[in-house]
Formats: sequence, C-alpha cells, structure tokens
Amino acid sequence: MRAILVGFMGSGKTTVGHLLAAKIGVPYHDLDDIVVANAGKSIKQIFAEEGEAAFRQLEHQALEAAMDDDGILGTGGGTPIQPNNFEMLKQSDVPVVLLDVLPATIFNRLKDDTDRPLAKQLGLDGLVDLKGQRDRKYEQVSDFRVATDNLSPLEVVEAIRTHLFIQL
Repeated sequence: MRAILVGFMGSGKTTVGHLLAAKIGVPYHDLDDIVVANAGKSIKQIFAEEGEAAFRQLEHQALEAAMDDDGILGTGGGTPIQPNNFEMLKQSDVPVVLLDVLPATIFNRLKDDTDRPLAKQLGLDGLVDLKGQRDRKYEQVSDFRVATDNLSPLEVVEAIRTHLFIQL
C-alpha cells in the first residue's frame, strides 16, 4: 500500500481514496468491499447472521491480506479501534492518514444517506459521543491528519500528496 486512510464515517475516505489512487495511478481498495467479497454477503448480513465479532475477524483478515497490495486503502470507521488492527496499522511502514471531520459536518454529509442508518439513529449528539470515543485511537494510529471540513475532496488529495511527496 502507498497510504491507508482512516477516520470516522463521513470523513471522505472513499471519495478521497478513489481520487488519490487515480491521481497517482494505483488501485483503490475499500476494506469493507474486500470483507463483503471474501464473505459472499453484505456487512449487514454478516452482523445479523454472525455478529460483530465475526465481522471484526473478517475485517482483520482482510486488512492483513491487503497490506501487501499496491494502492490506496480506505478502512472502515471502526477498523483502527480494534486492538489487533490498531497494532497492525501502528507497526506498518505504510503511511496512515487521518481524515478528520467535525461531528456537525458528518451529520450534514450523512443525514440523507440511506446506506448509513447509524448516522440517523445516533443523531448529532450520538455522533459526537461515538467520534469522541474513537478520536484518540485515530490520532494514535495516524502518521498525519488532514481536516476535511472546509476542503474539497481534491484539496484533501493535494494535502495528502504534498505531505507524502507523491509526484505525478
């Protein structure tokens, strides 16, 4: 991997990951998509049929396998919170980039997203609480941070490229 993107839901990992990968001519890998492909069922199905522990094990296996691939990896919002994933990301030589975002921005980005019922279920206060619980782990595992609130996705890509000294 050239870079691993971490951050809370709605921080822009997928959008920025696709753009960054295209900009530098490498593939983009989404950890959730890898889990779904490996399991042969949706994340919602995995949670319903096997529970969160099974999902987290599949996620860890997918992360471990993806580390040797070329490209940009976008993780799930909870990926670095799991101790085994945290250690793997922390010990990796691959730069880990935190895409940080304020809870109000997250709520505004996700309020009409039907694929993210957790955002509606939690509401702004719940998002603030959950993000607050995760922020320290995000910061500890990351090599650098980009605040995405007031930047376009292309501006975030350029901030990452500048920091990593990735040239076209």
